[in-house]
Amino acid sequence: MTAAENVCYTLINVASDSEPPSEVSLKADLEKGEIKAKTEALKKVIIMILNGEKLPGLLMTIIRFVLPLQDHTIKKLLLVFWEIVPKTTPDGKLLQEMILVCDAYRKDLQHPNEFIRGSTLRFLCKLKESELLEPLMPAIRACLEHRHSYVRRNAVLAIYTIYRNFEHLIPDAPELIHDFLVNEKDASCKRNAFMMLIHADQDRALDYLSTCIDQVHTFGDILQLVIVELIYKVCHANPSERARFIRCIYNLLQSSSPAVKYEAAGTLVTLSSAPTAIKAAAQCYIDLIIKESDNNVKLIVLDRLIELKEHPTHERVLQDLVMDILRVLSTPDLEVRKKTLQLSLDLVSSRNVEELVIVLKKEVIKTNNVSEHEDTDKYRQLLVRTLHSCSVRFPDMAANVIPVLMEFLSDTNEAAAADVLEFVREAIQRFDNLRPLIIEKMLEVFHAIKTVKIYRGALWILGEYCSTKEDIQSVMTEVRRSLGEIPIVENEIKKETGELKPEDEVSAAPAQKLVTEMGTYVTQSALSSSRPSKKEEDRPPLRGFLMDGDFYVAASLATTLTKVALRYVAIVQDKKKQNSFVAEAMLIMVTVLHLGKSSLPKKPITDDDVDRISLCLKVLSDCSPLMNDIFNKECRKSLSHMLTVRLEEEKLSQKKESEKRNVTVQADDPISFMQLTAKNEMTSKEDQFQLSLLAAMGNTQRKEAADPLASKLNKVTQLTGFSDPVYAEAYVHVNQYDIVLDVLVVNQTSDTLQNCTLELATLGDLKLVEKPSPLTLAPHDFANIKANVKVASTENGIIFGNIVYDVSGAASDRNCVVLSDIHIDIMDYIQPASCTDAEFRQMWAEFEWENKVTVNTNITDLNEYLQHILKSTNMKCLTPEKALSGFCGFMAANLYARSIFGEDALANVSIEKPIHLGPEAPVNGHIRIRAKSQGMALSLGDKINLSQKKTNI
Repeated sequence: MTAAENVCYTLINVASDSEPPSEVSLKADLEKGEIKAKTEALKKVIIMILNGEKLPGLLMTIIRFVLPLQDHTIKKLLLVFWEIVPKTTPDGKLLQEMILVCDAYRKDLQHPNEFIRGSTLRFLCKLKESELLEPLMPAIRACLEHRHSYVRRNAVLAIYTIYRNFEHLIPDAPELIHDFLVNEKDASCKRNAFMMLIHADQDRALDYLSTCIDQVHTFGDILQLVIVELIYKVCHANPSERARFIRCIYNLLQSSSPAVKYEAAGTLVTLSSAPTAIKAAAQCYIDLIIKESDNNVKLIVLDRLIELKEHPTHERVLQDLVMDILRVLSTPDLEVRKKTLQLSLDLVSSRNVEELVIVLKKEVIKTNNVSEHEDTDKYRQLLVRTLHSCSVRFPDMAANVIPVLMEFLSDTNEAAAADVLEFVREAIQRFDNLRPLIIEKMLEVFHAIKTVKIYRGALWILGEYCSTKEDIQSVMTEVRRSLGEIPIVENEIKKETGELKPEDEVSAAPAQKLVTEMGTYVTQSALSSSRPSKKEEDRPPLRGFLMDGDFYVAASLATTLTKVALRYVAIVQDKKKQNSFVAEAMLIMVTVLHLGKSSLPKKPITDDDVDRISLCLKVLSDCSPLMNDIFNKECRKSLSHMLTVRLEEEKLSQKKESEKRNVTVQADDPISFMQLTAKNEMTSKEDQFQLSLLAAMGNTQRKEAADPLASKLNKVTQLTGFSDPVYAEAYVHVNQYDIVLDVLVVNQTSDTLQNCTLELATLGDLKLVEKPSPLTLAPHDFANIKANVKVASTENGIIFGNIVYDVSGAASDRNCVVLSDIHIDIMDYIQPASCTDAEFRQMWAEFEWENKVTVNTNITDLNEYLQHILKSTNMKCLTPEKALSGFCGFMAANLYARSIFGEDALANVSIEKPIHLGPEAPVNGHIRIRAKSQGMALSLGDKINLSQKKTNI
């Protein structure tokens, strides 16, 4: 084992800008200084040794002048010093001075102060020299009978670690600890003793547990946790023991400690797949989520519930608990609510959908009463989408949901109202029987709609689906009411000049309460509209939009009026009524056109909107059958086609999901009977405790990719040349939030290299955790040095540095070999993710950093280039497959990904195939990347630039 890999349990943070003191001044402070000076000197010595200094001359000074002191701070520092100081000579023999140290610690183990005894016992757990421990064994045994629990529990830990490392020093340790456990009363001592028996002698641990299995629920939580671990390990190794312990696990589900309940529920699920066990564990998880205040805990436990759902047999049990799961919605955190709603939606069935909808409706109404907050708006959106999905899957529910949701069309939050509108549009197209109800509710809330986008959508729905004479006339009335007095231009000029008298201004509709675009309630009446100060507030909604210069709504209005007028002509036979209705529709369009061309609005009308309104006027004046078909049939057909395609996509994704979850069993697969399975075969199942420990240590065993080129060798970076005196290469291991560099250093000379040190520095959002220790390399010897680097954000980082060393016997200065830079790949932190089109557009508008990358590639096919970019960047294509299929010479696609730090990355690929340059011409175009942070946008752009060209291997 190299010096760099010596085990050290103590990490000390050092200020990098401090000057190292000289050995002489330290010696003087340690010999003659006051207690305070000695303390500071000892701290400096510890830091210097941690940084690789040897300081052999100070060892005897510390033994003579510092070791006899009784000051507690010095005693604590000495424990750290003896842990890190080299205790052996270069040939591996123990230093003579350590005998004096050993004697001092034997005295400390018999010290009347329990703190000194306990901390000394903790230190002994870290000693790896059996010669030092052997004389201390009688004193350690005696500490098991000390009056104070702090000493006893540390004595148990010391005996455990000594037994594990040097069994010959205390061969009777399990028996000793078993006897100690039987008579012990303190919870922490019992826990340590029981944990030792689990790992050292499992049979004795089981013997003890069987004597007190009925009292387990009365034990302290730290002991209960260890008991759960023992039961899991025993049942994992020997399934026939399950019946013996399952009742104990059931009892522990009622523990007062959340940690015990969580572990017991997890163990119960792995030990039994019976519906009662799964239900008890799930109920325990739900109670934990509701009672725990920490959102991280809630999210972790929710993930366990989602894991349970993935199992087909467990899913049926969880379906009965949907209403309990919905209790989690009382949590204010949006992420928790999002996961809960998704889980409930996955579990909902025809049996409980009605209850689910009732709860969600109550939640939606609650959000209306809560003071406006960003999360409230997002939560409302989530609820609307969940209700939307419920209604699509269970059409019978739509009639209950629609009236509640329609109220939110008048909401000031455009995103929630847009979701409601999308749902209403789909419902009115799919469910013919609900059309009258939807039209009626739409007409009720139409005048209260505050945002122009929702207003446009509502106009379209009314124009498309109003089919009776009464509904069509109601639409016209609402439009007139929303537009105010016409002609608009004359009316507005009169208001400006003050010519309009209060008694002259009479509204077409009776006095009523209105909600304006500013969100205030006003009563429209003859008196209020004459006051110039109230002029802005008193404008009806549609007139307000037009005066603000938003004439896109005018084009939508013209289309709606054309549709209802053509339908009215078809329904009503009376020519006079037909002409009157068409003339009114044309008058509204003309007055809007007039307004657009005048100087009154804030922005003039665009040419596109003028063309659209003019076309609608032409259609109404001609009334040709072809135009009637286009306006009244083709529009609806295209919507129907779009909804059908979307439904097919959803079904396809659900099918893929269910195929993933359903474990396929081949006809000739062997059947495993648990009762007939040999014990050694049982170990093939994964030990959950071992897996979680490995995950915490960052040693998760990932399955190697089938592609041999995706092996570890791909991550090896050569740092120096083959002709350099020191050859170095690094394996870069990325583990989520930190990077481990495993550097192989080879001495290629015939000299001994002393103080060979790897000096590293970082650029970007990287931080070096510790300075690697110096090494001594024999001629042609090699060693591995590990260095940890912390990562704070998704940004291309660079690690650079050099190797410095002294040649043994040479009088020259230190030698230096400069290393190549190590570039940290951003792809290790980016994961594909998905979002809706609306969310994508919103983020695209919000993100301020954009990086435009010009396509420069040798790929000649558009689809192949897109797939190559997706593979190189770990992004997900949001544009549906159907939209990308076929060949038309150009392609546009939206890509999205998220980093493990929660940062979003958006990209828009706009590429074309220059056909005029021949079939072998490469793809050209641009990729625009947007992100919240500059580093993310630049790093992703660099990655695309580096990997655009396809390499033939």
